[in-house]
Amino acid sequence: MTLTARQLALAMLDRQLLLERRRLDVAEAVRRVCALQAQAPASPYLALWNRVQDFAPEDLDEAFAHGRIVKSTLMRLTLHVVHAEDYEPYHAAMLSTLRASRLYDRRFTATGLTPADADALLPELAGFLQQPRTGVQVEEEVTGRHGEHAHRVWWALRTFAPVHHAPTGAPWSFTQPNTYRASPAAAVVTPQEADAGVRHLLLSYLRAFGPASAQDFARFTLLTRTPIADALQELGDQVVRVPGPGRAALFDLADATVPDDDTPAPPRLLPMWDSTLLAHAVPGRVMPPEYRPLVVRRNGDVLPCLLADGQVVGVWRAVDGGLELTAFRRLGKVAWQGLTEEAEKLSVLLADRDPVVYRRYGHWWDKGFPGVEKTLVKG
Repeated sequence: MTLTARQLALAMLDRQLLLERRRLDVAEAVRRVCALQAQAPASPYLALWNRVQDFAPEDLDEAFAHGRIVKSTLMRLTLHVVHAEDYEPYHAAMLSTLRASRLYDRRFTATGLTPADADALLPELAGFLQQPRTGVQVEEEVTGRHGEHAHRVWWALRTFAPVHHAPTGAPWSFTQPNTYRASPAAAVVTPQEADAGVRHLLLSYLRAFGPASAQDFARFTLLTRTPIADALQELGDQVVRVPGPGRAALFDLADATVPDDDTPAPPRLLPMWDSTLLAHAVPGRVMPPEYRPLVVRRNGDVLPCLLADGQVVGVWRAVDGGLELTAFRRLGKVAWQGLTEEAEKLSVLLADRDPVVYRRYGHWWDKGFPGVEKTLVKG
């Protein structure tokens, strides 16, 4: 039986805990969904609020503080929150891509330094970061020997070295300026460890976002074709091909299930850069193509989205007095009622943390959105 496009979307939403909130420990929830986008410190909190029944932000604070989950640069060269036990294999999988993105970038090569020069600093960096340090402190104490190039050296190192962001406090555990600490993961991995990491990451990805194609996994990670093809071959019968609506071959875990076409999808208010919008080849599973330019801005910002019946239908933002919901098309009474109820619940969480979360991105609303209806849900 060939899967439909709606089934693929529902499968992802189900595995992302977005068809039904689950009663889970926050660290286990993070592991279930593979990774959470974390460029904005609030986003992992809002992502888990959408996914975990009776989510308490304090539980996530504690998980960060005790290192049960960690924040670091990983897939797509961006900040992610992952389960602590997944960090080492994920980092091993991504290390070659992370290194190449920085050490062969003109911002680093213009210094006249070589990859070997950067690697030579890794042991010293690991020692210095046994205690949390700001980026300025790292530049002064570790890369200061390179004088005017110190900033660019640290720019490269903080991307590929095994470094975590250290939690610094309220309201979302991480604040500016960023603070860093060393990870126990290896700074150098063998080809065998890298291959094992890709296999681990691919299984986690399919468990969280499958069924999916090799192109989808490449989009999620920025890994190249060869390591992905090798991982699929090495995994053998742990991964199976499934028929889908397009030309690309789809893969899934051998024991995975997919919801029926008529499974309802509840309303959700997704955070900025939610992984559901970035885990598959463009435009993704839940993004109508015509809405993508409205949601994904030219600089890469992905706005907080409204989901109705499993599809993006608009955006939301926090304003003085509540949450403003903007739909890109006319919605029915039932859809508006569901989104409003979700907004009221989210306002309760934000009231104790940051009632105007994401305010710095409000300029994207200045010119408005074409053909919309809008409502303000008072906090």
